[in-house]
Amino acid sequence: MARILIAEDEPDMLMGLRDNLQYEGYEVIEASDGPHALDAAVRDRPDLILLDVMMPGLDGIAVCRKLRESGFNVPIIMLTAKSQEIDIVRGLEAGADDYITKPFGVRELLARIKVALRHSGASPEVSRVTRVGDAELDLVKGTVIRGKETHRLGFFEIQILKMLLESAGQPVERNRMLDTIWGLDASPTNRTVDNHIVSLRRKLEPDPKRPQHILTVHSIGYKFVP
Repeated sequence: MARILIAEDEPDMLMGLRDNLQYEGYEVIEASDGPHALDAAVRDRPDLILLDVMMPGLDGIAVCRKLRESGFNVPIIMLTAKSQEIDIVRGLEAGADDYITKPFGVRELLARIKVALRHSGASPEVSRVTRVGDAELDLVKGTVIRGKETHRLGFFEIQILKMLLESAGQPVERNRMLDTIWGLDASPTNRTVDNHIVSLRRKLEPDPKRPQHILTVHSIGYKFVP
């Protein structure tokens, strides 16, 4: 069974997550602050990381960024008590694959973990580098290069881009993205897609507030314009 690192500074939350994951058969590694989370990730090489945003020593976003810069490609799910969109987007920009806002149901978290683990070993179908305006998009490496900046893409961002690129010029419904990428068991919402789109625009678009390539199709979803 997969090995999961829980980085959480609240003892009750940590104990609850540990007990539920162990009950499901996962091997659990624990860390109660940012520096210990980094050490545990390097030392124990987990298959997935549950990473609290607000931690002492080093916050979860900084930990996520450092792990991605070091080449860690395992799924990272951010745990946050903050529901503001900007905090969620910051986590996605740092390289997180998914997020879940406290308080959350255990069944929803377990479903998201299963989805992330199921897809984490999959080989990307698209192997070419794609130009998107002034950006270079590599869906295999999971990177966007714009000028001198390199941005890492999370797993779900890559899947969204694949669907948009495959249907270039045509709208892709939010519900279709949710069903195809997350699946019915994960219980995502439309905001799940929207928050990933916000993050993608910040990485791809010259002006994220006036997108040229990832456009909103009112009441339907999004479409990609080369």
